[in-house]
Amino acid sequence: MRERVDERHKRVLRLVREHRSVRIADLAAELGTSVETARRDVAALADVGLIRRLHGSAVWPTARLSPRETRLVRSAPAAPGGLMLGMVVPAAGYFYPSVIRGARDAAAAVGARLLVGTTDYRRDQDATRIETLVEAGATGLLLTPSWGVEGPDPGDLQQLADLPVPAVLVERHVPMGAPGAEGDRVSSAHAQGAASGVRHLAALGHRRIALLSRTTHSCPHIRRGYRAAITSLGLPEDDLSPLGSTGPGGFETFEQDADRLLDLAESDGVRAAIVHTDADAINLLQRLTVRGLRVPEDFAIVCYDDELAGLADVRLTSIAPAKHAMGEAAVKLLLRRLKEPGAESSHIELMPQLRVRESCGAHTSD
Repeated sequence: MRERVDERHKRVLRLVREHRSVRIADLAAELGTSVETARRDVAALADVGLIRRLHGSAVWPTARLSPRETRLVRSAPAAPGGLMLGMVVPAAGYFYPSVIRGARDAAAAVGARLLVGTTDYRRDQDATRIETLVEAGATGLLLTPSWGVEGPDPGDLQQLADLPVPAVLVERHVPMGAPGAEGDRVSSAHAQGAASGVRHLAALGHRRIALLSRTTHSCPHIRRGYRAAITSLGLPEDDLSPLGSTGPGGFETFEQDADRLLDLAESDGVRAAIVHTDADAINLLQRLTVRGLRVPEDFAIVCYDDELAGLADVRLTSIAPAKHAMGEAAVKLLLRRLKEPGAESSHIELMPQLRVRESCGAHTSD
């Protein structure tokens, strides 16, 4: 039954993405379901920010509100607290649904509404989403801009300075000394998380621990934590992560780097790795099996992120960022800023949790 629901949700997403805005009655006809079933599907997808629900229609999050839609949002019955907050994220999938849910829960707890816009990692869409949310009545913003992995450029910093409402950065940093570095932000302590994974594997007796990471905004911090832990433990460094990439991706080089890791496993005594993301760790698990290496008997894996780790054939030990708590903390910080504009700024880093499962060979804690 669950599989049928998931497939129907995928069809809803495809239809809304294609048409940008679809009436729920038309969705029901297209899906061959009742209007009530289509309405429940739209509500479930809207709750995690994958689509937007608006007066009998489902709207793709990146679609700009029309003047009429903006008027409808503004004229909708106000929440008890009367607050409307906006949230801009690069994507509504993988890492961000839990962050969005945490933000929604914290907003709902004080009677506020949360509107979510996504940019599909298109840097030029940040300003458009912000403008749309402010036009719709958002009095404060949670922002995860689609900056490059190397951080904001001068134009990005000017955009932050020109924001018409208070904002909290989520999973983004302004470099120390740059304009806006003192602003409120909430992020994961990715470096500490990666270091905890290295220490865990070392405590199990591993003396060669590799790092394999796709290019993401988390990667520079994961690499920093990995190198710090390796150095402090006096272990050789086997960092196979791509260097010099400025944007998320690195799919081609990642496959090559994974092959390098497999070669090291067979020839140079590397028997453990930190792998980011967990989807890539599942892929590595399969490739190890093809080469006749068993997990965890012959090779130990600790993956970074915990979206899919528990679903692998051998459940993966993971370093799990506190995503829901991040969304909650960001909303609370924004509410404080709205209530006390002159309050001191806050930088909050949330520690990821090490969730021990079968793939590292230790006794499980999850």
